[in-house]
Amino acid sequence: MNFKAAEATSVQSQSTTRVRRSRAVIAAVVSACAAWLLIEGLGEVDLRAPASGGNASGQDIGLLGVLFASLAASLAGWLALGLIERYTARPGRWWVSIAAVAFVLSLGGPMSGTGIDNTDRALLVLLHLVVAVVLIPLLYRTIDNRAETTNEHD
Repeated sequence: MNFKAAEATSVQSQSTTRVRRSRAVIAAVVSACAAWLLIEGLGEVDLRAPASGGNASGQDIGLLGVLFASLAASLAGWLALGLIERYTARPGRWWVSIAAVAFVLSLGGPMSGTGIDNTDRALLVLLHLVVAVVLIPLLYRTIDNRAETTNEHD
């Protein structure tokens, strides 16, 4: 294969990866929004976030808040995966580990603060879980693990 053909294959592979990762981000955001709609609509719950600072009552969580929060978290995950791929030898293992830790740390928001009841806390944890369960495996599937499997017995 000549240099131009190899370069074209590399560009095509990068483009395919970007499309697949974009779809993973969209899937995570849509899943979070769908979960919020089920909670607010069918569950007839007015979902609230914990109060912080001098605010005594929790803050209402709207659909736009869920959309932007899940989008920001998903894009941060994509960025983290890109850095992991660039700087580590086994990106698959690192991605799963770091993403799991990030998920656990993200639960600090719903579990802290005041002004909401345990139902709100549980539902907020559920929203975080929905994003993690969709995003982590979908982004994992976009990793080129060929180098990882050939070096596994080192």
